[in-house]
Amino acid sequence: MDLLDATLVMFHIEGIADAFGGSFTKWCRTHKIPRSTAYRHRDRIIAEHRWTPRSRRPKTRPRETPFWVQVEIARARLYLTFDNGADQIAARLVQVALDQDWAGEGWNIPSRATINKILTRLGMVVAAPKKRPKSSYKRFSFGRPRDCYQIDATVVKLADGTPVVVFEVLDDCTRTLVASLAAAAETAAGAIAAITRAFDRFGVPAIVLSDNGTAFTSRRTRGGISRFTRMVTDTGARLIHSSPFHPQTCGKVERHHRTFKQWLATRPAPVDLVALQALCDEYQDWYNTARWHSAIGMTPQQAWNAALELGGPHHLPVQRDASIHHLTVSSNGVVALGGASISIGRFRAGQQITVLRNGDHATAYDCDGDPIGHLMLDPTKRYQGQLHLAA
Repeated sequence: MDLLDATLVMFHIEGIADAFGGSFTKWCRTHKIPRSTAYRHRDRIIAEHRWTPRSRRPKTRPRETPFWVQVEIARARLYLTFDNGADQIAARLVQVALDQDWAGEGWNIPSRATINKILTRLGMVVAAPKKRPKSSYKRFSFGRPRDCYQIDATVVKLADGTPVVVFEVLDDCTRTLVASLAAAAETAAGAIAAITRAFDRFGVPAIVLSDNGTAFTSRRTRGGISRFTRMVTDTGARLIHSSPFHPQTCGKVERHHRTFKQWLATRPAPVDLVALQALCDEYQDWYNTARWHSAIGMTPQQAWNAALELGGPHHLPVQRDASIHHLTVSSNGVVALGGASISIGRFRAGQQITVLRNGDHATAYDCDGDPIGHLMLDPTKRYQGQLHLAA
């Protein structure tokens, strides 16, 4: 059609008489253009004295997101500042929809994908094509509140630049922040104070998961049982340490540090630990009761309150996507995991170990909660061989 339109412009607008070689009908037949199409284009060019492509947009779009809904999406993007992803925007629109009676107008809250498309069209999204998509991650979580607490410390700075730490304890199932404690340094005393606060306010869990920092274990420094280990195990909970140089094991509390620091950046810098602790308390209340969490589809406090039962030292933790096995190493150094046999080592014969199985991946821990090793299970073989030793 581009050739037809250009030739029609040459003939009718620019006055080139032989543009069609003497016969318009013959020219159309040669180029296999229907008569109705050719004359429709000719009449439009004669009437408008030019050819301009017209929009193919339909006259009505009944499924289009209403304009005022798009306005509220943009407003939420700006209002929520750091915590302004599509999930958080959708959660905020729930209250907006009630206040503005969207149901009466026949409007619905857009899906996560629609919100992202609207934000992209409005130029409010910075493209990150190299960012790993969330769909590529396999989520792991315990099935009940108080099955497992994750504890870790993160460094923040006071107003004068002095570095201090905040210990955070997070419930694995509901993402409830069960303790947030400011301390001068990452020490065993601070870790004990933080986990004690969590136990007092929310109860003792079945498992406490930490990394291998000196505040949580002494096996890489002076050896023996650390003060933190003794305090946790005396309550009946079991302490498990993540594999060295593998922060993903404590990924929930590691990721939570970022949310906390983003929130903290919107507040005046604390002048001392007392002021920092006041901010930690304010943040804990906001995070647990007001912030909608995308992983659980509600606030952490709502998820905790909705649980049918709570875990604890006397209840084996429940997982929806993994399983825990308490096994005894045989005389030849092997344990049976389902239909698979795994070599642990003859020197561990008779010992009690814990194996955490997540799909085809198995990680073994000794009775002190320290990682022994891990391997990928091969469903085609019974004997799986030896574990890959923890770093």
